[in-house]
Amino acid sequence: MGCLRVRKNYGIKIRVFSDFFSSFIIGVNVQRDVLQADQCAYMNMKPVSSPLPWGKVSAVIITYNEERNIRRTLSQLHWCDEIIIVDSYSTDATVDICREFNCTIYLREFNGYGSQKRYAVSKATHDWILCIDADEVLSDELVEEITTLPAQDLADYAAFSFRMNLVFLDKEFRHGKESGRYFMRLFNRMKGGFTDDKVHESIRVNGPVKRLNSIIRHYSYTSLHQCLEKSNRYSTYSAEMAFNKGKDKPMAVVLLGLPFNFIKYYVLERNCLNGIKGFYWSVFSSYYHFAKHVKLKELRDSYRKQNASVRNVPKVIS
Repeated sequence: MGCLRVRKNYGIKIRVFSDFFSSFIIGVNVQRDVLQADQCAYMNMKPVSSPLPWGKVSAVIITYNEERNIRRTLSQLHWCDEIIIVDSYSTDATVDICREFNCTIYLREFNGYGSQKRYAVSKATHDWILCIDADEVLSDELVEEITTLPAQDLADYAAFSFRMNLVFLDKEFRHGKESGRYFMRLFNRMKGGFTDDKVHESIRVNGPVKRLNSIIRHYSYTSLHQCLEKSNRYSTYSAEMAFNKGKDKPMAVVLLGLPFNFIKYYVLERNCLNGIKGFYWSVFSSYYHFAKHVKLKELRDSYRKQNASVRNVPKVIS
């Protein structure tokens, strides 16, 4: 009986140890699965990606010093089959953040928005292209709407446009022309592509374009310094484009345009309903047009002086 009791206790201990070891292994596996799921959640990628019913999509983005925006933008592109980044040698953490999301990254000197985006599209693997700016973020509703598009729509349409809301200095505008406008962002590159404009580039396609209902948010400016810096850069590019096209405006029209544009943005386009941020936006938008035309006048004056100096060079008599 004593021996039997010992064997019985021994057997109980073995079973207890076996149960504990099994529980430990299961726990390790569960922790590993949870860790993998957490990593996928951090990267905002689905552990198991399901292909879209109508094909594959390449997301393309051009970047330069976008560390404040790019993570928020990339986190909503988990459904895309690849993400192409063309970076203009950023000096901040932009490229490192893009690597976290397994993006394919190319470095290229910037020589205009149209040219840069055309290059990015050329590096994509798939024909359907989602091209957004680094400060544009798809809403959850828009992601759902895109990923549930019927396959027939892909055959019927050459592109899709999204309704965009402006987010200016952390305020989403609910009124005004800058919110609620439609912009083409998803297109079939076999049916069109980007213009080569240095600034204010656009997508042009051969075929019908369908408007989707959900919104994309444009986090345009996070500070007044950034707003002024970007306005200065864009007005320079626009002036150069206008100069190359031979455009000009009388100075009287430029001066009158400053108050007129403010009234247009603030009153007629109802930015007065967006509070003090709407006032700021109207002032900066009016200044942009003024700066563009003054810089154009500067370019034309410089061109005239150069031509005059060439005409006044005395001929050398040999």
